[in-house]
Amino acid sequence: MKTIYFTPGPTQLSPGVYRYMEYAVKRDICSISHRGKYFQALYSEATRNIRLLMNIPPSVHIFFISSSLEAMERIIQNTVFESSFHFVNGAFSKKWFLFASALGKKPEKIEVDFGKGFNLASITVPKHTELICLTHNETSTGVSVPLEEVRSLKVRHPASLIAVDVVSSAPYPSLDFSVIDMAFFSVQKGFGLPAGLGVLLVNDRAIQKSQVVSRTIPVGTYHTFVSLLAMSEKCQTPETPNVLGIYLLGNVCRDMLKKGRETICRQTDLKADALYDFAGKSKTFAPFVLEKKFRSPTTIVLSVPNQGSSRVIEDLKKKGCIVGSGYGVFKESHIRIANFPAHSMRNVTTLIRGLKSFETLL
Repeated sequence: MKTIYFTPGPTQLSPGVYRYMEYAVKRDICSISHRGKYFQALYSEATRNIRLLMNIPPSVHIFFISSSLEAMERIIQNTVFESSFHFVNGAFSKKWFLFASALGKKPEKIEVDFGKGFNLASITVPKHTELICLTHNETSTGVSVPLEEVRSLKVRHPASLIAVDVVSSAPYPSLDFSVIDMAFFSVQKGFGLPAGLGVLLVNDRAIQKSQVVSRTIPVGTYHTFVSLLAMSEKCQTPETPNVLGIYLLGNVCRDMLKKGRETICRQTDLKADALYDFAGKSKTFAPFVLEKKFRSPTTIVLSVPNQGSSRVIEDLKKKGCIVGSGYGVFKESHIRIANFPAHSMRNVTTLIRGLKSFETLL
């Protein structure tokens, strides 16, 4: 029985990864120089495919870094003299706020209970805010904030930069880079790759702000926006990068392009509908996010009342399905289910069958 990983990162590997890794070993891709032409070709291929898949305009630069948490830190360092504003509704959006404080800034926030979202059109951000930080898909709670509402923030706060965490939703969301200045994700979730690579998207406006900030205060060392940009123009990175990860990402994005992003999104919605429909009818499980508008299609979080997630997880494991436990204080009261492109409808049907089987044991 083959195990299916529904954990929200690392997760199920994309189908082509096994083949690409075998090829990488045979061709010694892990040993090539990151300053050579072969790597430059891999870099160029990866960035081209990411750009096409996510419809990223030429004015937005693609940087390879270590992780999404590094992206949070670099964004704060490079674009904030003093004031950032954070929408906090889960563990990861809270980390971003805490990072800003740890870096000596004076961050402000609006915070709601975990499981709730934000009606962005009704929220006023302080006028002095340099950077607005928004988590599109909160991995810890399964809350997704509609990105179409971000435009209202830009209209009311045109001087502020806007950065969006799409770590557990990319490549699903359609990002409007006329509104968003920065975005970032990791590869071990929606792209179905081994962990160890982050992707940071930065537009010219954010680059210009970094240049201004760096004249007055430190903005980092080897991974400043300026150094990342200078090296990216040569299809290189400032440091020795995750060459294998970049190679794999370029190939997986090419596979997704062949399938079609619209098809991927449609399939994601169908799988999410099946999971939420099951939970809505279940007497054991229930969607943690009560307001449908804010339910994530890529990270489904279910409450497990009075039963404890450990028992559910162990039972599903015997059936070949690995799901995630709840995050933090919700460890024993939630299960988290990834719904990424690497998960087929057949996989989801198998999981739902396992959840129904668990109910019969009670």
